[in-house]
Amino acid sequence: MTDPLLILALGVIIVVGGIIGLKLHPFLALLLGAFVVAFLTPASAIEQFALAKGTAPAAALALSKKGIGERIATEFGNTCGKIGILIAMAAIIGKCMLESGAAERIIRSVLRLTGIEKAPVAFLVSSFFLGIPVFFDTVIFLMMPLAKAMTLRIGKNYLLLVLCVMAGAAMANSLVPPAPGPLFLVGEMHIPIGMMMVGGTIVGLFTITAGYFFALWANKKWPIPLRDSLDARLVDIEAISAKETMHLPGLSLSLLPVLIPLIFICADTALTAMATPGTPLTTSPVGVKLVNLIKFFGDKNIAIVAGGIAALLVLAREKKGSKEGLSPFVQAALLSGGGIILITAAGGAFGGMLQQTGISARIADMTKEYQMALIPMAFFIAAVVRTAQGSATVALITTSGILSGMAGNANLEFHPLYLGLAIGCGSKLVPWMNDAGFWIICKLSNLTEQEALKTISPLLVVMGLTGLFIIMIGAQLFPLV
Repeated sequence: MTDPLLILALGVIIVVGGIIGLKLHPFLALLLGAFVVAFLTPASAIEQFALAKGTAPAAALALSKKGIGERIATEFGNTCGKIGILIAMAAIIGKCMLESGAAERIIRSVLRLTGIEKAPVAFLVSSFFLGIPVFFDTVIFLMMPLAKAMTLRIGKNYLLLVLCVMAGAAMANSLVPPAPGPLFLVGEMHIPIGMMMVGGTIVGLFTITAGYFFALWANKKWPIPLRDSLDARLVDIEAISAKETMHLPGLSLSLLPVLIPLIFICADTALTAMATPGTPLTTSPVGVKLVNLIKFFGDKNIAIVAGGIAALLVLAREKKGSKEGLSPFVQAALLSGGGIILITAAGGAFGGMLQQTGISARIADMTKEYQMALIPMAFFIAAVVRTAQGSATVALITTSGILSGMAGNANLEFHPLYLGLAIGCGSKLVPWMNDAGFWIICKLSNLTEQEALKTISPLLVVMGLTGLFIIMIGAQLFPLV
């Protein structure tokens, strides 16, 4: 059994069957799936995978000779390196914002502005526009404590709020630069970045509208209560929600843990977009120092640490008369965050082993003679790659590489922008257990795996298909050529 498709099928059976059928802990099921996939993958496939990524021949050969355990540990560690600090600090931010009353203060301000009925729409739109400059994971970490506090405030619609946060952040992540996937895509397919930003925003607003209506239906069909968790006990949130506004932190102080990472990441993104290779942005000594400061704090890990320090200071201010100090709150947050890190890293190891089978190249080979119209073909390829290996960004990169030649075809009857948007929408299908984002939203929201599979996965399918429909209409009515 060396065909990547067969290995993929077996991996799916082990992970999904282990978690849902055998009730295994997700960490164990994902690691077991990774070991089986790694065991079945021939060395030649691993070497070809590495060469296709641009790895030097000697390094590719060395990778193919590594043991199963070492390859899994490497992917596990790579995922930890990407999200470990983010998750740990985000858990601290969330816990501190809930315990200090900062989340409650923000929610009261939002409700005064929008009213109870429009609160989910505010979450949806906010998550979409936050998801443009800020990484998907970071948006989820920042918004989820607010969703929990909002649910306690209005007494209902927890699933609706969770799905609104997920919908907004997910679509921005795959459609609008400077998110990493779309940024690579515009370079590969020679699409003007400004055009992709405008087109991605327009299509994104249509897709999240469809997602909102699905979320309303799902919330009515499967109402899910806000549950107790180690880092957000209901009794604590209820006690804070009963406080008078005058006894809560001020709004500007409450927003600091969110605004600090957001402002620095956005500023760093803006500087990167304005920069010209080999040319400094400024020659002024003060300007250079300011740019270096923004670049330093604009790193996502440093930005989230700065937000965590702000959250701890707000909590310390609110608990200054308490004898217990900050340690119990930090410990509770890290116990919760540690579990999420382990599960997410195991998911990264499983996805990494699937990629080493050569599944992306196999899909590319299957579709090279595909005679379907180009826009739905781009959507279909991205969807299959995403479902197979779990990463929307990898699906964007893989599919844009496959279709970049077609995008430059002088006989194309519409602008390559539409192909890029179709790839972005296709990369949303279908999130499941091999996707790190699936586990992050699942664990932070306290949804079970079954609940996430019947709500979050179809939500993204609905939005992706809506995007394809809108893109095909747009290409027909406004070909832009």
